[in-house]
Amino acid sequence: MFEGDVDALEYVRERGVGALADKMGIEFIEFTIERSVARMPVEGNTQPANLLHGGAYVVLGESLGSMAANLHAGPGKLAVGIEINATHTRSATSGYVTGVCTPVHLGRTLTTHEVAVTDDQGRRCSTIRITNFIKDMPGR
Repeated sequence: MFEGDVDALEYVRERGVGALADKMGIEFIEFTIERSVARMPVEGNTQPANLLHGGAYVVLGESLGSMAANLHAGPGKLAVGIEINATHTRSATSGYVTGVCTPVHLGRTLTTHEVAVTDDQGRRCSTIRITNFIKDMPGR
């Protein structure tokens, strides 16, 4: 998808990750087909008990997995999420959580990614799996 001098991470920064991800403070740190990394603050994304909201983990996972799938899909294609699940195993209460997204399957029409989300101490808090369908960009 990226030729010559164009850097995939710079593309994400210029394009943006969407209004919801921006509101949640998601910041991409690394972005390649093989591995994508983003972090998100716990503060501002909590549920009433001051734990990171389970849905916030899923938004981080979907942001990473969908962006990675679109990078794989290439020009003229659009990857859209068709299935996502999450298993939460620990609660983050402060600092940041970091998601590391790796491909499980990169096909012509389907991708599946796993996102491991850890807290600042490196403890896994959530594991997310997302499947995206690759289709032609609308209007083509």
